[in-house]
Amino acid sequence: MIVFEIVERYGMEFYSKKRKRLGDLLIASDCITQAQLEEALTKQKETHKKLGETLIELGLISEADIVEALHTQLGLDVVKLGRVRIEEAIIHLANENILRKYQMMPFAFKEDNPNVLRVAMADPLDIVAVDDLAIVTNYQIEVVVSTPTEIISTIEKYYGNAEAMAVAERYSKERETLYQSQEEKEEETNDVLNAPIVLLVKKIIEQAVRQRASDIHIEPLKECIRVRYRIDGVLTEVMKYDLSLLSALVARIKVIGEMDISEKRKPQDGRITSIIDKKEYDIRVSVLPTVYGEKIVMRITAKDGLTKSKIELGFSSEEMDKFNRILSNPYGIILVTGPTGSGKSTTLYTALSELNQEDVNIITVEDPVEANIDGVNQVQVNTKAELTFATALRSILRQDPDIIMIGEMRDSETAQIAVKASITGHLVVSTLHTNDSAGSIIRLIDMGIEPYLIADSVVGVIAQRLVRRLCPYCKKEKIADAVEQRVLGTKEEVTIYDPCGCHMCNDTGYLGRIGVYEIMPITPSIKESISQKASLEAIKKTAEKEGLVTLYQAGVLHVLNGITSVSELMKIIAKV
Repeated sequence: MIVFEIVERYGMEFYSKKRKRLGDLLIASDCITQAQLEEALTKQKETHKKLGETLIELGLISEADIVEALHTQLGLDVVKLGRVRIEEAIIHLANENILRKYQMMPFAFKEDNPNVLRVAMADPLDIVAVDDLAIVTNYQIEVVVSTPTEIISTIEKYYGNAEAMAVAERYSKERETLYQSQEEKEEETNDVLNAPIVLLVKKIIEQAVRQRASDIHIEPLKECIRVRYRIDGVLTEVMKYDLSLLSALVARIKVIGEMDISEKRKPQDGRITSIIDKKEYDIRVSVLPTVYGEKIVMRITAKDGLTKSKIELGFSSEEMDKFNRILSNPYGIILVTGPTGSGKSTTLYTALSELNQEDVNIITVEDPVEANIDGVNQVQVNTKAELTFATALRSILRQDPDIIMIGEMRDSETAQIAVKASITGHLVVSTLHTNDSAGSIIRLIDMGIEPYLIADSVVGVIAQRLVRRLCPYCKKEKIADAVEQRVLGTKEEVTIYDPCGCHMCNDTGYLGRIGVYEIMPITPSIKESISQKASLEAIKKTAEKEGLVTLYQAGVLHVLNGITSVSELMKIIAKV
């Protein structure tokens, strides 16, 4: 059936191209060589995966290259599914299983012919897949091309919750059919009904990753379990489950997080490594007993998510120059400061990646190690083995380091050792929890470090916050009103942008986050102020005379440049 439709709609020439194999099309587009194709085909026989997937895994080609080749060779349209809002009627046309099986996603009816359904496919050469979907939907199919990642993410977006609920219902039904004594219920583990709970936990994590969540909260309430994702710094409820699932959910997460499933009265920490869409994620798990049961929070970090380029951090050209000058110091202390979740670790790892050269010895002390960096010696704090920041630092100094990274300066002893290390010719980078850059100096004094030592050792302080980026697809231009002008510190008429909400940003008005920075190089004038035991305000004034752009001023620039909103700026003001 489908053959006649293809010939009728596109002509015999197109159909003859469709009969070509993917490898031939990629060679015709100069994307791969014949030798590379043969290598992939040999590998494919071992793995039984699709050719495109095999080529990507071998690093011979990217998803975008395959899409471009199919577009060029077959003359098919390319669609960015993330930018399309799919109608509810289309979602109900096909079963999720068939879409996942063939990596395809119907997304619109053809404008000039409502009997034709436009479908994004990773492999438009799969005529059987097109034929199956045509039978299921009872529509003619028009194929367009998209990447497998985009298709899977879109399926997850529109079908993910339904699948998770189906798994939860399956678990509940199977649970009801089992006869268990009260004692057995209390000792219940995930051994019984293993499959549904495994699927449910997997689905919760996969959905979180695909929705760009940084944290998953699984919370037992009085009558249900609430699942929330923290996306762009804001918690959003995504699902509720029956409270009867709690013990199995907790048991499953404890098992994969290598925790004690029999311990229900004490807090526990664990770690999970998960590969989702060919990308490795590190998930830190915290289990906390509450009045209604154990609450779970999972912090998600991509293995390569913390090692960004400096441009990706969101520095302006002036901030980039200051950052580079601070990093060029051969010794001294560089501090990154801000509250929890402000991106300090990302900035630290970016700095380390920049400094990571063959001729330097870099050693870190972290709790926990958040990302592995090739060529860097990373030490995990272990209080049970009496390996604290301070004891690790003493040992590190005997390891001939050039650069030392301390995850956090938590106590006076750690700060004292760091200062001594910096004065004796080492570059030390670390974090502190203070509100601004000048506050870090006062914190070190409070830790018992002499002001003259701080002046000699600290070479730069970076204070930072994260604000949500306005969605570029729906942000709305407006003239700032009197209240907004007051927040921005101006009496002039200025243009700003408001969040609106669209399908691209899940109707939040925001898409991603960006750093706001206050970078304070320690100049001779600031050194003198510190040595003279100047107050916090005095150090701030000296720094501003030296050209310091405060967090507030940097935030205002982001608002005026249309990057973020006044409401996001006000969050910075409240914390400075």
